[in-house]
Amino acid sequence: MTKFSCCFGKLASPVKRVSNRGNNADVSIELLDVENMRFYTYKDLRLATQGFRPENKIGQGGFGSVYKGILKDGLAVAIKVLSDESRQGLREFLTEIFVISNIQHENLVKLHGYCVEEDQRILVYGYLKNGSLDQTLLGSGHCSIKFTWEIRRNICIGVAKGLAYLHEEVQPHIIHRDIKASNILLDEDFTPKITDFGLAKLFPSHLTHVSTRIAGTQGYLAPEYAIRGQLTRKADIYSFGILLLEIVSGRPNQNRRLPVEEQYLLERVWQLYREGELEKLVDITVGEDVDIYEACRYLKIGLLCTQSLPKSRPSMSNVLKMLKDEIDVNEKDLSDPGLLSELTNYKNSKNYTSGTSSSVSGKQEVSSPLYENASSTTSYANMTFTTITDR
Repeated sequence: MTKFSCCFGKLASPVKRVSNRGNNADVSIELLDVENMRFYTYKDLRLATQGFRPENKIGQGGFGSVYKGILKDGLAVAIKVLSDESRQGLREFLTEIFVISNIQHENLVKLHGYCVEEDQRILVYGYLKNGSLDQTLLGSGHCSIKFTWEIRRNICIGVAKGLAYLHEEVQPHIIHRDIKASNILLDEDFTPKITDFGLAKLFPSHLTHVSTRIAGTQGYLAPEYAIRGQLTRKADIYSFGILLLEIVSGRPNQNRRLPVEEQYLLERVWQLYREGELEKLVDITVGEDVDIYEACRYLKIGLLCTQSLPKSRPSMSNVLKMLKDEIDVNEKDLSDPGLLSELTNYKNSKNYTSGTSSSVSGKQEVSSPLYENASSTTSYANMTFTTITDR
């Protein structure tokens, strides 16, 4: 029986078998040499959350529930407990551990460790006081946070820094595949942290694209990926462009309560850009400190990121430079965006389905969770694990 070491130097209990009831399958796995990652017992996490008391629950979704906890050493953590019916399956759970254990950046969430005991699959993150953008900036309920223009600008730049790091500095490059408001968390200083790497793909530099089943969230999916399954870093850039429009406008990418012509944010931004009235999209709650010129420039950058043709979208490092006003936003390069309504019409005409408006599970994929290839085992930097397939 193989053992693996954790970052605290002690030998953690080996994980040999996890029951994945959601897929009616028992999947044998081995976790080897997971660096910078601690193994927690279920008892540890029960104590940290006072028995997973409802009062400590800070989030819930299709994946399960998130609780605030205090570990024995006093560290505040966010404990993500995956349900048996979780859209984040065992493959995505392992992917998240392997990807985050090897990267660290100020704009990426810190994953401290995990728990795998019998049917329990739990991830332990650093606790971030100000929650996610979809709960605060875009939430329909009351929020006490005043999102000034300075805070919004720093959020946009911070997320861009994190993505530029994943796309261009890490080797192999990493495509997140699910950039959206709910996956951007804010710490006490409003520094943004990209979270949820369960759908991430490693992307070797010699490849132009990989073909894969669709996984992600409607409204943020790039057209070429949603229609043809062609995945490149430009799919993340499209998603970031949508997020950028949301941050500046203070509204989600789709709102059925608005008049039909205003329901889709990207369509609305493109329409007002052509009419020369982008300032109408700037969130009125920003306050008097807003730089309208800069806010409109950010909307134009969002349009550059969401163009229909992937090759027309800028790289993430150039997006970052534009946000920091280090290079100009070249509007003459701006072409029609890939619009959600056109994609919806295409899907309806082709009887095409990519899932619901919430995260689309990657569990349909039958190849490696990190690389797209036909081999049954993937090895990367001392990480070895057997491909997981539906049965």
